[in-house]
Amino acid sequence: MIVKRAGRLVVVAAIPAAVFLTLGLSGPALAEGGKAYQIDLAQLNDSGSRGTVMLTLKGNQLTVQIESEGMVPGQPSAQHLHGSTKGHDFHCPDKTDDTDGDGVLSNTEATHDYGDINISLTTGGDTKATSGLDVQRMPVADKQGTIRYKRTIAVGQDVVDHIKDLHVVQHGIDRNNNKKYDFEGAGKSELDPKLPQEATAPTNCGEVKGAAVGSVPVGGIETGGGAPEQPTVSVTMRDGVAITVLAAVAGAVILGRNRAAAVPGRKETTGGGA
Repeated sequence: MIVKRAGRLVVVAAIPAAVFLTLGLSGPALAEGGKAYQIDLAQLNDSGSRGTVMLTLKGNQLTVQIESEGMVPGQPSAQHLHGSTKGHDFHCPDKTDDTDGDGVLSNTEATHDYGDINISLTTGGDTKATSGLDVQRMPVADKQGTIRYKRTIAVGQDVVDHIKDLHVVQHGIDRNNNKKYDFEGAGKSELDPKLPQEATAPTNCGEVKGAAVGSVPVGGIETGGGAPEQPTVSVTMRDGVAITVLAAVAGAVILGRNRAAAVPGRKETTGGGA
């Protein structure tokens, strides 16, 4: 199965559920029959931030799992599902959306592309759009600038029907590289003058375009000639992940061969004649 998302081609085939657990972001849908969508977060504002998101729907229960890096250490990151549940087309912005040319893509400039807040991904309490700047209830990056977030929330049918039209955006940049949000880096936020622009400017964005993880095919892929093509595994969630997956698959193959060789009276075929 080939899925185009966030500007990249991702090939996922015959990956055991256990492999997803080694990635840090597990897929509940694999075991419980829900629908899961996996996306990549790409940097904005030259933040160097990136991450992976798993959205899992089971009925009207939405589980959001985020793991991102390159965030401002020790600082809270406002994060939301932006976009439309009415069929309007929104997408992640780029540098050309910095319309005033000040070198910082503000949230107001970016909203033209990714739309208004639909759900505030808070750590507790309500998830209304009006909680979008409640930094006291937003996740805080650790000393390495990593955020790990997981929460299950009830959503309306409009979100269920239009989940692929929504985008995940995290906010918070460090323009002057002093490991904190301050007014010296980019001045005041246009959203709230009591907050620095660094605290509200978007740091990354990811479009929800992935296909359901629970529908990965099992077995080879027919190519029309000769033996079925072997499944291809190429997971690009973050550095080192592809190696982890390939190692897990290779280990499963070796284990299977060792078990076969251990069966009494069974010989391992090495090829080369009868």
